[in-house]
Amino acid sequence: MAQWTSAVGASQLARLLSSHRAEAGGARRTPAYRALADGVRLLVLEGRVPVAARLPAERELAAALSVSRTTVAAAYEALRGDGFLASRRGAGSWTALPAGNPLPSGGLAPLPPDAAGTMIDLGCAALPAPEPWLTRAFQGALADLPPYAHTHGDYPAGLPVLRQALADRYTARGVPTMPEQIMITTGAMGAVAAIRALFAPRGERVAVEHPSYANVLRLLSEAGARLVPVAMGEGLTGWDLPAWRRVLRDAAPRMAYVIADFHNPTGALAGEEQRRELVAAARAAGTVLVADETMSGLDLDAPPGEPMPRPVAAFDPGGSTVVTVGSASKAIWAGLRIGWIRAAPETIRSLVAARVYADLGSPVLEQLAVARLLVGDLGQGGGSGDGSGGGGSGWDRAMEVHRERARENRAALTEALREHLPEWGFAVPRGGLTLWVRTGDLSGSRIAEAGERLGVRVPSGPRFGVDGAFEGYVRLPFTVCGPVAAEAASRLATAARLVADGRSAGGDIPRSSVA
Repeated sequence: MAQWTSAVGASQLARLLSSHRAEAGGARRTPAYRALADGVRLLVLEGRVPVAARLPAERELAAALSVSRTTVAAAYEALRGDGFLASRRGAGSWTALPAGNPLPSGGLAPLPPDAAGTMIDLGCAALPAPEPWLTRAFQGALADLPPYAHTHGDYPAGLPVLRQALADRYTARGVPTMPEQIMITTGAMGAVAAIRALFAPRGERVAVEHPSYANVLRLLSEAGARLVPVAMGEGLTGWDLPAWRRVLRDAAPRMAYVIADFHNPTGALAGEEQRRELVAAARAAGTVLVADETMSGLDLDAPPGEPMPRPVAAFDPGGSTVVTVGSASKAIWAGLRIGWIRAAPETIRSLVAARVYADLGSPVLEQLAVARLLVGDLGQGGGSGDGSGGGGSGWDRAMEVHRERARENRAALTEALREHLPEWGFAVPRGGLTLWVRTGDLSGSRIAEAGERLGVRVPSGPRFGVDGAFEGYVRLPFTVCGPVAAEAASRLATAARLVADGRSAGGDIPRSSVA
């Protein structure tokens, strides 16, 4: 059962159905009731309408769609027969999922090392380290370590040098920031966990984009949050602001989690005006807006004269409404488990005070390495900063290595998919590391299972949704290059054929564990 009971108005449902018909190229030659039932079913499977959402009464929907009440009644009956609608006399009807479809029970775990030789891993959206910059940063960090080694080594708020470097970087991006507004964490997940514990204790509502990052959804649900899904906008257009306003007004969530920059998994980029409006809506509702910026530096195709939108925090520089999460894990290397939080000074003080009951602090050497990347001298090297020219810091040069690698991988993966799986649909994002791929009429979960037996590991769509949405999707990161990308697409095509034929891939190939 969904963790928040929502209601879909007749006019809202009519708008969603019209949008899906336009996207599909118009209505097909099917009975009107069947077309309506199919439309609602797709809206549920794609997360546009939440599971357990109350649907409008038959008479209201018939008026909104300009069809007969008999057509709506027949469509609702067909949905009940298919398992996508539940009804109770006097209580109305609400969306459901068919019984017998187990939901993914975990987040996304790294591939075990012993399986790396036989498995193409498309489960982790992370690139290899950008050398030589990472090694040089740690060499510099070792040189910087002796003064810290003479202390106890516990810095719950983070090393002052790193807090200052991050504050300076936010200021340079147009968000004036003091070191007192920065707390260093153990990766972005550590940051989200700390923020959740402070603002949304067990039982509180938390609004999330739908789809959203699988591991954060898992973290929130395991902590007892009542998740309120809010559908993304169509295509790669960012947020559905009317849907966000309704949820913030009606559900009054204590906290909301969003990824404005190259959203994981869709790759969508929220525009500047969308950011301004969402911050205003969150402020009016008294909702703390957690903005995850871990993908913000991965702008791969910046159009000439079109810079990245300003950070979400630019519309709340004091940090009373917007709490920003950043990380070195996507920007530099997943093995560099350093993240940070930018918020109001009083929020940072509360987070630091609570940290004594968690992990006490982040590793000093890794913090020094990140500080070296941001401000230190790492030797000669080319590459621009944030696409604005100039040599830039070690961080900027490392990011340029990542951007170039991601561009090449993205081109290889999209070409391979178009060759081997032309019936699959996707939009190529301007940046980030992930493709959100529609698998035709096939189950993404079954394709993921068959693919793993064939030696390619992909996460299925429902991992990124609430209550089993997005069954017709998989997420594919562009983290592998030419021949490997082609082989991955070939194995996925074989998996798709096996699923289409209703056959198993067999058990002769070792499987890795997917949490």
